[in-house]
Amino acid sequence: MIQPRSPRFRALVCRAAAIIVLVSSGCATSPTGPYTPVTEANRQSSLAERLTKEGADQMDDDPEKAEKLLRQALTADLYYGPAHNNLGVLFLRQGRLYDAANEFEWAKKLLPGHPDPRMNLAITLESAGRVDEAIAMYGTALEVYPDHIPTVQALTRLQVRSKRTDDRTSRFLQEIALRGETSEWREWAKSRMAMAKD
Repeated sequence: MIQPRSPRFRALVCRAAAIIVLVSSGCATSPTGPYTPVTEANRQSSLAERLTKEGADQMDDDPEKAEKLLRQALTADLYYGPAHNNLGVLFLRQGRLYDAANEFEWAKKLLPGHPDPRMNLAITLESAGRVDEAIAMYGTALEVYPDHIPTVQALTRLQVRSKRTDDRTSRFLQEIALRGETSEWREWAKSRMAMAKD
C-alpha cells in the first residue's frame, strides 16, 4: 500500500495531473497527421477547388509549382477528385507512370460519372506497354460517357496501331471522321477508312 505522503505517491499524483491536463487540453483526444479521419466538417472543398485551378494553370509553365498547389489542394480536401486527376496528368507528363496511375485510381473512385480519369489511366497503361489493359480501360471510360470523343479517338488509334481492331473500330472511325476534335483527327479517320476499303 502506498502511503499518502511518500515520494512514490506524490509521483503518481503528478503523473495523473499531467494526464488530466493533456486530456482536457485536447492533446490526447485530437490526433493529427496523415491518418486523421476526414469529416465533412474539416474538408475545405472550395479551397481545394481554387488551388486545383491554380495548379492546372501552372502545369505547362511551372510543373514544380503546379505539383505543390495540387498537393495543397489535397491537403485541404483529400477527396477532391479533380485535384487527383490533375496531379495524375502532371505525373504522366513527367513519365512517373506508377504515381500517375495511383492518382487516376483515386480520381476514378471520386468522379464515378466522369470519363477523364479512366481515359487518363488508359493512356498511362498504354504508355507502360499494357495494351490489353489500356483497351479495357478506354472501354470503361466509354461506358461512363459513350460519346466522349477524346476517348473514342485514343481507343481507335490504339486499336489500329496495335492491330487489335474489333467490331467497334469501323463505327469509331466514322464517328471520328464526322466529329473528331481536330481536322488532323478527321483526316486520319478518313484515311484509315479508305485503307480498309482497299
